[in-house]
Amino acid sequence: MNPPSPRVTVILRCKNSESEIGVALSALFSQDFRDFELLVVDSGSTDRTLQIVARWPHRLIRIAPEDYVPGPVLNRACSEAPGEILVFQNSDCAPLHPGVLGRLVAAFDDPAVMAAFCRQVPRPEAWPWVRREYRLAFPEAPAAPPWLPYSLPFAAMRRTAWEQQPFYQEAWGSEDTAWGCRARARGWVIRYLPDCPVMHSHNYTLRQLYGRRFIEGEADAFILDQVPSPARLALRAVAETLRDWREDLREGDLGDLVQAPVRRIVDAWAYGRGSRHGLRRRRQGDPDVRHGQRVVLLRHPSRR
Repeated sequence: MNPPSPRVTVILRCKNSESEIGVALSALFSQDFRDFELLVVDSGSTDRTLQIVARWPHRLIRIAPEDYVPGPVLNRACSEAPGEILVFQNSDCAPLHPGVLGRLVAAFDDPAVMAAFCRQVPRPEAWPWVRREYRLAFPEAPAAPPWLPYSLPFAAMRRTAWEQQPFYQEAWGSEDTAWGCRARARGWVIRYLPDCPVMHSHNYTLRQLYGRRFIEGEADAFILDQVPSPARLALRAVAETLRDWREDLREGDLGDLVQAPVRRIVDAWAYGRGSRHGLRRRRQGDPDVRHGQRVVLLRHPSRR
């Protein structure tokens, strides 16, 4: 007789993650909750990533690098995952205490909860402005901000929720935001868990920031079906620069006084271009996601 399938499947996507994935998996397999299986989706690693993964029990799905589009990849992984609870872990995200996974899974003891996600804590080497962004997005408060309905670096959902609402495939990025917005529109409960901290952050270069914000703009055109005007983007960049300067002065981060306006200009420019590209694709019925894929991967080839 075959043993019963674990209640939980952890889905971990990776590519060239040798510098972080060992920490992520060590933290995962140090959790008090152990009724899970690990399903790894690798999109063409050429470094030691898979050698490191081999230290832990897992099943492996291999895909070609050019086939990596988050929505379809996640849908394939979910379709092959037997668990009734699907947990998502980024290859550079590590739980910070052994009770995180158990508390995440326990959120589903409430039958109203369809999904849940953990509070992300920036890495020790995170730049000051990155730390500020993460404090805003992932507060130690009972609820995340309304503009962040769901975040996948360490999160979970019921299999039945995914079956009713798979990840969207229309654009390359923001698959978690899109899923959360659609779930919220259905009236589903998504629980934010501030007492479940996980370590995850990125010190984006300006090139990487451009790629990230381009695909977020493209995705928002599909999620929101609107494009902010150049004037609105400019006003937002000014407001956010002023906020950055205020925090820079308060924290003594004088080097960021020059960098902040450049960062906000790149942010606004990339988001505007991405959102216009996405709206054009949506209105023309263009299914091709490859442009957004190239914008990201040319700037950050191991992004997961």
